[in-house]
Amino acid sequence: MNQDLGVIAAAITSRGKRGDVDFGAVFELIDFLSASGIRGIVFFSPAGEYPSLSIEERGRLLYLACKRSRVPLYAGVGSAGLDASVALAREARDAGAAGLFLPPPYFFRYQQDDLVEFYLQFAAQTGKGAATYISNAPAFTSEIHVETALHLLATGWFAGVEDASGNLETFSRLHAASADGLPFTLLSGMDSALAGSRCGGAHGAISPAACAIPELAIALDSAIRAGDARQAARLDALFQEFLEWLPQFPHPVGLKVATGLRGLKTGPLSMPLTPEKQEKLERFREWFQAWLPTAKKLYADA
Repeated sequence: MNQDLGVIAAAITSRGKRGDVDFGAVFELIDFLSASGIRGIVFFSPAGEYPSLSIEERGRLLYLACKRSRVPLYAGVGSAGLDASVALAREARDAGAAGLFLPPPYFFRYQQDDLVEFYLQFAAQTGKGAATYISNAPAFTSEIHVETALHLLATGWFAGVEDASGNLETFSRLHAASADGLPFTLLSGMDSALAGSRCGGAHGAISPAACAIPELAIALDSAIRAGDARQAARLDALFQEFLEWLPQFPHPVGLKVATGLRGLKTGPLSMPLTPEKQEKLERFREWFQAWLPTAKKLYADA
């Protein structure tokens, strides 16, 4: 039987004024998320802007974060190539990470046989010291086809797969394989599909939105697992209101701003905004500050 991992927050990476990692702010974020009741935190996902961080920065942050966190901490080990991902995986394993999330190498698009070889070489070089999850996020890296994912999962080297494709057919086929006895953990990786995928049998969810509104993500997940369809629908409608804002800005601007409005330091945005988007961002700030008390009351009553 696959373990249910619940909601795991995909954390932003807090930056200082010069763009360097703000370790103090990261610790505050860890404390905030741990206190919220979240089931885990993953660093260096797309929400954490991992391509902009050096291997040294990621290794040091992970080592210190694992010591700080009161919940399981997971590490994204995506990079531009195999050697860097292997190095990151070894550092994460030595730091005590509960698991690794491995997307395909970024920037270039790769064919499926190239991806199979990449994942098999990674597994051969890292072994089974930490649970490795295949991360399929085609919005950011090469898409991993269902057949490719199932082939890799059948080797026994991988603990599961995070599906952030948003493709219902992809998720359904992966779930069917898991239900038919292939032993792997199936995780939802797209917030807009969190409710549907959890109802559809996902064993957990990787949620960027949970970095800013962990209480709502947890309440929604709890209502789904309790079979309270009415409450889940109300909470999901609230959740979707927040999510509708995020694509209106460069990723992950909206998420960082919302996290900052929770009283946490996030640092400067990495992407400049047009005057029109700056104005829209101000409207988002006003909306979020008015929306949050209503959201808090609803999920507090859940």
